[in-house]
Amino acid sequence: MNYYKNTYPRPQFVRNSYQSLDGVWGLNDDFIEVPYVKQSEISGYKRKKYEKLLEYKKYFTLDLNFNPNKEKLILHLDAIDQECEVFLNNNLLGNHIGSYLPFSFDISDYVKYENFLVVNVKDELNKNYPYGKQSNNPSGMWYTNISGIWGSVWLECVPKINQIKSIKISPDTHSLYIDIDSTAKSFTIDIDFDGQIFSQTFKRNTFYIDLDKCNIQYQKWSPDNPKIYYFTLKTSDDEIKSYFALRKLEAKLVNGYQRLYLNDEPIYLNGVLDQGYFEDGIFLPLNPIEYENDIKRMKSLGFNLLRKHIKVEPEIFYYYCDINGMLVMQDFVNNGEFNFFKHALLPNLGLKVLNDHQDDNKQFEIFINHSIETINHLYNHPSIIAWTIFNEGWGQINSDEAYLILKKLDANRLFDSTSGWFKHKDNLSDFNSEHIYFKNKILKSNDKNKILFLSEFGGIARKINGHIFNKRKANYGYGKKASEDELNKAILDIYHKMVIPSIKYGLCGSVYTQLSDVEEEINGLYTYDRKVLKVSKDIMNTIKKEIDKEYKNSLK
Repeated sequence: MNYYKNTYPRPQFVRNSYQSLDGVWGLNDDFIEVPYVKQSEISGYKRKKYEKLLEYKKYFTLDLNFNPNKEKLILHLDAIDQECEVFLNNNLLGNHIGSYLPFSFDISDYVKYENFLVVNVKDELNKNYPYGKQSNNPSGMWYTNISGIWGSVWLECVPKINQIKSIKISPDTHSLYIDIDSTAKSFTIDIDFDGQIFSQTFKRNTFYIDLDKCNIQYQKWSPDNPKIYYFTLKTSDDEIKSYFALRKLEAKLVNGYQRLYLNDEPIYLNGVLDQGYFEDGIFLPLNPIEYENDIKRMKSLGFNLLRKHIKVEPEIFYYYCDINGMLVMQDFVNNGEFNFFKHALLPNLGLKVLNDHQDDNKQFEIFINHSIETINHLYNHPSIIAWTIFNEGWGQINSDEAYLILKKLDANRLFDSTSGWFKHKDNLSDFNSEHIYFKNKILKSNDKNKILFLSEFGGIARKINGHIFNKRKANYGYGKKASEDELNKAILDIYHKMVIPSIKYGLCGSVYTQLSDVEEEINGLYTYDRKVLKVSKDIMNTIKKEIDKEYKNSLK
């Protein structure tokens, strides 16, 4: 069963007009289930060896009630790795380069009742473009190079006039601001506040409401109370459904240290690294509900934050974070080369020096443009509270300039410019961000203008026979333990000797590596198949309580 075929792919911007093209496609004289990647077992594709060129073919009948006199028909392709050309009925629609973000074409002039869609893909793992942790030689912390279609393919009708092209939702704890991209002259919004409908018609491209002045009962969004409010936005010819949440994350100087507050209440970011890899589908789980299951698994262990590590997920993932109250720190996806000696070995030995000001203008431009697109694509999701620009120097160029460019686009969220190490000249960042493996070290903030954040630590391996990635040797991690008791003790030691003692010196958050095993990495809290929890749930929740107690004490 193809679960994506019955999952609406854009839950933050819903139209009634929708036809999925997911399902069985032709691929290089074989068959494949789209959107699963060809390298995965669940794709059904038999030819697993590397193929530079991929030709996807799909015959489909138009099921939408499309009126070409009043409407446009849009073809959406949500993610294709890495370069592609798209043809409909032998007409070239256009091309696209990139692996993680959606794009679309107006197919109104070419569509018929019966249609033939071709997507030609080339994947040479061109590192000028964002590629994350994909590798042609996967091992250790580098994983399978996926290729081809891995996002949903779908159709929708939109009006030719008075179309709502996009919306930008900017809330805080008591008000809502929506910026609307549309040529329409009049809009109507209906917001459902738990059965109390607020309705307003306005003749501008912005909507603002101060709820304290409207006699409306409302709740703020938090991990403990993930309250979202649905609304409908209409023009004379268009209608979309969306949602928002009322929340604000900010840093305040308390007792000489920057401290984090959500909705004016202190919050410690108790996070876990989430790489978004799955044993069955590699880049996608078999069923998107598995995203929600991962979120619930981590919440049950006391975590309130996922650091989405160097991968942009389908929007359904962020929707599940929104409705389940899981904070997200979203990484931008790196391009450029990785050097193990310079980017990993030396920094872990304490030599954290990098010439950040490189001269590859093309690489920097591609990275910045992709990061801007990522912000615009995910901006409306309330669960996202921070962005990571560069991780451990991978593809790092001009981090100070990158911070200035990207911060202007999203001033209400926090930015970690250099996660781990390699601060640039002016060290422009909202965080003082550290990665600590192989040792326990009490961290102390030395900058009252930055949030002290342990953005990676832990990563202790425990092998569970019968639940490992069986195609290669599974042994990668940062120290190894043979039993649950040994792993529990090692994790307790890290929190008791490094994390919790650092809180009184300014530490506001920490990210344990990692949610699950990934291929050769066996340092997850869960196995790769998510069937075995390797640690004690009670111990992890005890750690959470100790963290919260120490964090509150640090504010007195």
